[in-house]
Amino acid sequence: MAKPRTVYVCQQCGAEYPKWVGRCQKCNEWNSLVETIAQPAKGAQSEHRAKSYLPGASVPQRLSQVPTENIERIKVGVGEFDRVLGGGIVPGSLVLIGGDPGVGKSTLLLQISAELAQQNGPILYVSGEESIHQIKLRAERMGLRAGDLFILNETNVNAILQHIQKLAPKLIIIDSIQTIYRDELTSMPGSVTQVRESAMQFQGIAKGRNIPIFLIGHVTKDGSIAGPRVLEHIVDVVLYLEGERFHTYRLLRGVKNRFGATNEVGIFEMKDVGMVEVENPSQIFLAERLPNASGSAITVTMEGTRPLLVEIQALASATSFGNPRRTPNGVDMNRLLLLIAVLTKRVGIRMGDQDVFVNVVGGLRVGEPAADLAVAAAIASSFKNRPVAADMALVGEVGLSGELRTVGHLENRLKEAIKLGFKRCVIPQSNAPRPAAFPALKLLPARSLPEALQLALI
Repeated sequence: MAKPRTVYVCQQCGAEYPKWVGRCQKCNEWNSLVETIAQPAKGAQSEHRAKSYLPGASVPQRLSQVPTENIERIKVGVGEFDRVLGGGIVPGSLVLIGGDPGVGKSTLLLQISAELAQQNGPILYVSGEESIHQIKLRAERMGLRAGDLFILNETNVNAILQHIQKLAPKLIIIDSIQTIYRDELTSMPGSVTQVRESAMQFQGIAKGRNIPIFLIGHVTKDGSIAGPRVLEHIVDVVLYLEGERFHTYRLLRGVKNRFGATNEVGIFEMKDVGMVEVENPSQIFLAERLPNASGSAITVTMEGTRPLLVEIQALASATSFGNPRRTPNGVDMNRLLLLIAVLTKRVGIRMGDQDVFVNVVGGLRVGEPAADLAVAAAIASSFKNRPVAADMALVGEVGLSGELRTVGHLENRLKEAIKLGFKRCVIPQSNAPRPAAFPALKLLPARSLPEALQLALI
């Protein structure tokens, strides 16, 4: 048997190096190499690779001759979860869910397991981190009752496969993929090799037996899923469960979906009974708003195909230091610096001696440029101590010349504003719809940021 050797493996792309280097030469990531004990497999892996190249193992078919199959999705019963998946769970799909520790990944999937166990039969929940007694206590606290939900505390892939053959479940949940290992590999659980090979094993189970499998993945300090990037390429769907530690709202965001649209978002609220879907998130995010308060503006942002009304708060105060502070929470730092520069250069609001703080209420993150106008209006409102009208929403992208640029899905945004009782909306003049199309909403087109601020500030 060959002696074990030490190699350094990149945690992003899986590249191996005989000695440590600061930067991976394949993916250009810094400080991503981890020392690993490498040893040739016992023969199972090479045998598996040899079988895949046997003649007759696969037959090429004409695209026109491939039969069309109507995929019948499995409805979970939780509307927000089904919408992010594209209408339900596709049989044979491999889904990866990531998120920060304690955000509610295990809680959400335990709920989903209990719902499906009542409708579709046996569900297997494999936990490598918690004992079955801990899961039982959580299920009782959440009030879950599911007779066909089976709990397994196991981390060995081969042992899990034996239980799958005996139970024949309709759905499998692995919590988490970083705790699973294969006997044929000598590396530790959670290493690049173990995560990749274990995920490939579950992919074969999902496709071969037509069983949907959910994998829970840990995330690193920068928010990406721990382990090799190839893990996200293996699976069919990648979901992220996001949420601030001190907020009760959670966002289930779709990043990759081979069976539906990406960038869909489902909104949940963490309660004692588990994750409760939020039917009207716009109303909740605006519930505690103070009307006619300076430094506050409402914008309509798009999360996937869903329009959301969110409140942008800003505070501009005289600085006590030589360099003023710029503190964003929920908006991009570079975008905030750009808007402050435009306000200074194009509008004449001198921000050189002002500390600027910007916050998106509810712990949301707004990444699209359509929120530029609301951010700029909130900053100007706080600086001039002039509030934005309580019944007004603002939508528009701000250019470097101070112009307002076109935004997408404007009609859907305006319809959402009407539902929440807004009477006026400042929009870019370049894509202003006909006023007759929205009789309940007074449209205020503007060509530039100074013109929009004159319309918005009281």
